[in-house]
Amino acid sequence: MPGFVLLLRERGDGDPAIRLGLTVSKKVGGAVVRNRMKRRFRALARELVPESGLCGADLVLIGRPGGIARDYDLLREELRKALSKVARTTVRAVDDAGGDVVQ
Repeated sequence: MPGFVLLLRERGDGDPAIRLGLTVSKKVGGAVVRNRMKRRFRALARELVPESGLCGADLVLIGRPGGIARDYDLLREELRKALSKVARTTVRAVDDAGGDVVQ
């Protein structure tokens, strides 16, 4: 089981920005542990999200208890795999005006 859960919501508002939300519950640990995990998530997101090509989407990373003990390289590969899976499963259709419509 990976050290996080990745949620994706395509906004459909025409804004190409990728927004990121991070959450780590108290079940993971104290404030120091939660903040360390969020810093790791931010670093991973800066590295991997721009290359994922998910424009116009809201991403949420939810930290799980095992995530803080994971090796950074392993977390990177897990996030890369999750982003590619999300990109493959996102279905796009074209409307009459030629714009993308998410289904």
